[in-house]
Amino acid sequence: MKAVAVAVLLAAALLGCGGDDESTGGPSFVADIRPAIEAVDAELGPGQEFFEITANELVTNLFVAIDGATAAVPFVYLDGELQPPAPTLTGASGFTFSADDLDFDADTVLDSVSEELTESTIEAFSIEGGAGGVVRYVVSTLSPEGGRLDVTVSPDGTILAVDPL
Repeated sequence: MKAVAVAVLLAAALLGCGGDDESTGGPSFVADIRPAIEAVDAELGPGQEFFEITANELVTNLFVAIDGATAAVPFVYLDGELQPPAPTLTGASGFTFSADDLDFDADTVLDSVSEELTESTIEAFSIEGGAGGVVRYVVSTLSPEGGRLDVTVSPDGTILAVDPL
């Protein structure tokens, strides 16, 4: 699922490069997640389950679980609008979550990572379903030297784990 998410994220980033160059200049892209979920709920009905949601400066990607979480419908939220869905991904599996499960603070969730990795760039913020209904929040970073880290954080941004990629 992660490889598919990366492929869709890259494709969506390329779509975003053709429009206005209104970079947020910072981590405010996290604030697009809830409006993106609301747009999916408006399109498909409330109470959707997600495998993953990933936001970056250009887009927010949402992977909606369907058919008993055996397939996923990828959506891209771009410039405040939900784009038509990409083709359904069959054979999906994994844990899911709903909007009601999310308890992160969009204003603070990236603060600790920004403070601890002052020279690194925050590239994305991801939300993933976990075992037992746990929701995992991951901040992806890039150092000036090219090193990449996935930093798992709590809903308030406290750093829980750091994984080099």
